[in-house]
Amino acid sequence: MSPEVRAAYDAMTEPARGRALALRDLVLRVAAAEGIVLDETLKWGEPAYLPGRGGTTLRIGIDKAGGDLRLLVNCRTSLVAQWREMFGSNLHCEGNRAVRVDRDTDEGALAICIAMALTYHQARGKAAHG
Repeated sequence: MSPEVRAAYDAMTEPARGRALALRDLVLRVAAAEGIVLDETLKWGEPAYLPGRGGTTLRIGIDKAGGDLRLLVNCRTSLVAQWREMFGSNLHCEGNRAVRVDRDTDEGALAICIAMALTYHQARGKAAHG
């Protein structure tokens, strides 16, 4: 982890920091399982995970108003709508760009969401050519 990314995590208050680091670990584990190398960096001051040409960026952020941890994706994707359809009330989807992550978030569902984001453009290409 770069010093800049470490500083972003260190700036988070507990318990959000612990949950954010656990979410980072899940993102890294899913990427490894999918054979995807991630670039860990900052976007808008928040830890971000760039999967390269095959997927879309994931960002880990804290909602400034409520302090909730969120997994964010590009709002131009259809991912959050797909997740809402797949998981219904099992995930707390926010608008078209985020899933709120708390202690009772289904880690299995979240891992599927992460994999879908990391392979988003690959999956779209297969659907268009399938």
